[in-house]
Amino acid sequence: MNAEILKRVRVERYIFGILMALVMVFVAELSGEKEIIFPEICALTIGAWISEKQPWKTNKRRIFILMSAAALFGVLTVRYINLPMFFQVCICFGFTGVILTLFETNFVPIISACILPVYLGTKSWIYPISVSFMALIIILAQWIMEKFHLRPVNKFIPCMFDIKKQIIKWLKLLLVFGLIALIPFKSHQIYFLAPPLIVMYTELANTKSPARKKPHYIVGLMTFSALTGCLVRYLINITFGLPLSLCTGIACIILFIALNKIKINFPPAGAILLIPMILDETLILTFPIEVFIGATILCCASLIMFKTKN
Repeated sequence: MNAEILKRVRVERYIFGILMALVMVFVAELSGEKEIIFPEICALTIGAWISEKQPWKTNKRRIFILMSAAALFGVLTVRYINLPMFFQVCICFGFTGVILTLFETNFVPIISACILPVYLGTKSWIYPISVSFMALIIILAQWIMEKFHLRPVNKFIPCMFDIKKQIIKWLKLLLVFGLIALIPFKSHQIYFLAPPLIVMYTELANTKSPARKKPHYIVGLMTFSALTGCLVRYLINITFGLPLSLCTGIACIILFIALNKIKINFPPAGAILLIPMILDETLILTFPIEVFIGATILCCASLIMFKTKN
């Protein structure tokens, strides 16, 4: 393909990503079922559709199974584990570490899928059903794009985990996260540790992740995404009373333009962009500040704990 065709194909993938998020929010508004809004879907479209090379070592079957299992476990935790939110989140975090290891993959977006229902107190079965359905759409669309050469074919190479090292890694991640989370959860300021930030924290623990090379860019991108989502929601939805789906489409356009300019496709930025669409109006103004502080702390913690070997 020449440069012009590649550019056109990339634009088409951006359009598909915007439409996916927009339709999801539109259906949620139309049905009155807020549980349908799954912010991580924007992260999945960035990784599975927009990026030239998928950032996770996973295949389509694993995407569907792991997203479905994580979403279901999150709802089951809310429904049947009668513990404070802090412990519920830690249980979900630990569960995702176990299944990622068992399935030999670094498909970390499942962390957000598992923890989000705990943050929202979601007990409805609609949430895991909608997550499974959207994961199915993601992998079907990816297959179609690959078949018609709209994106490169994703070849799955399992992560060759050393079980002992994986156990130590996840115990360190869980312990440090627990220590960091004590104050925000005690003070009910949980969005200092919004689920996409926990995904970012885990991603940066991978010493081979390209994101580790530019941590200041990552913190800035997460903050920019949160600020974009909040501003668009505040101006269009709260101030003028226009639909959330319109907010979603505009926010995605702004983020995708920014990603194309800086040449960094970091999927958690897509998820943090859509969190404002499900937040209470009273939290909109403070959310970007919380994201900046939380991203900075979690980023530093991950880089300090897991130093890249030269």
